[in-house]
Amino acid sequence: MAMALEGIRVLDWTQFQQGPVSTMLLGDLGADVIKIEDRVTGDRGRGVMRVGGSSVAESLTQRDPYFEIGNRNKRSITLDLKKDRGKEIVYKLVEKSDVFVHNFRSDTVERLGLDYKTLSKHSRRLIYAQASGWGSKGPDKDAPGFDSAGLARSGFWTLLTEPGRDPQYPQGGIADQMGAMTMAFGVLAALVHRERTGMGQKVDASILGGISFLVAYPLTFYTMCGIPPLFVNRDTPWNPLYNQYKCSDGRWIAVILVPPDQYWPAFCKAMGLQELETDPRFDSIDTRQNNSQELIRILDERFATRPSQEWAKMLRQHDLVFSIINTVEEFANDPQSLANEYVTEFDHPVWGRIKVAGFPVDYSKTPCSIRREAPEFGQHTEEVLRDVLGYTWEGISQLKDEEVI
Repeated sequence: MAMALEGIRVLDWTQFQQGPVSTMLLGDLGADVIKIEDRVTGDRGRGVMRVGGSSVAESLTQRDPYFEIGNRNKRSITLDLKKDRGKEIVYKLVEKSDVFVHNFRSDTVERLGLDYKTLSKHSRRLIYAQASGWGSKGPDKDAPGFDSAGLARSGFWTLLTEPGRDPQYPQGGIADQMGAMTMAFGVLAALVHRERTGMGQKVDASILGGISFLVAYPLTFYTMCGIPPLFVNRDTPWNPLYNQYKCSDGRWIAVILVPPDQYWPAFCKAMGLQELETDPRFDSIDTRQNNSQELIRILDERFATRPSQEWAKMLRQHDLVFSIINTVEEFANDPQSLANEYVTEFDHPVWGRIKVAGFPVDYSKTPCSIRREAPEFGQHTEEVLRDVLGYTWEGISQLKDEEVI
């Protein structure tokens, strides 16, 4: 079955997370992604868990999960980009490609002759995508950036921290992931524009830009109305029906009933608290807010009488919006995530059949797929040189002798 980006070739000169994940998404959509790595050091992300002192480092003798996550559906070639012949190979690849993505600093890119001005001479139709830390303009455009720096600078970190508590780093590379998704979005839009006009262009998507979109609502509440983000204490929320409650088995359920007046009668029935429906303390959004602590006390006592799965069944029977607060481990086996392939299975050559993060978008006629695991270091160098650029075996041997590949 054809895929959405089948026939599109992407050159991926990226490392760590933001850049690699953006090109992985393009690969999931069917693009031929060729990952360009330094012939000695490779993508530094290949050894992140070992360098980070992970407790599972001893078991990572063959593959690093951090690298695997963001580099599936790619081919890897190794080049010495400090050498003219190494750059020459990139220029030849650009002539046969649609997209070039990097996440290196501007001075590094210009020094190596891989800037937009240079590469666009080899292909006017090239989409040149720069995954930066702070954006292409402003006083810090050339400053180094990283996931946690983006979370800190954007204000996102404070949204997760209760006042008076020390900041706790949210795991998962959230800012990197958002930067990657916005980069993939930017590349796709540029490809559509090129199809209409024949013109390539430079695209910049940054870590700060991606996370700024994630905080758009609290940001705009402040800029538009002067209302700063407030940490909502579960004991005094504006809406007790938009809150979380602990069940008898120690599990928490998040109840999300908006607008609350619409759901109040059904919620009372589901909880077996029909007498509260017309209670003047709780019969409207205003009275529930004014008496929120008293209502939460009643609901806390009620939820504590049954395990979470029983409450889930009752809430579901009344078509109410809720969710048990899962761990990531539980989400990996969630039937809804599996049915939609948000978590999917893949036959890995080292680990066997495993579950991995799947696809955030579903297409009825051009579905995403995992066609290959993350490549080993330089695994496809000869293949790409031979099949894409037409090098002979003699020419490839010469490049090896000259330590270009």
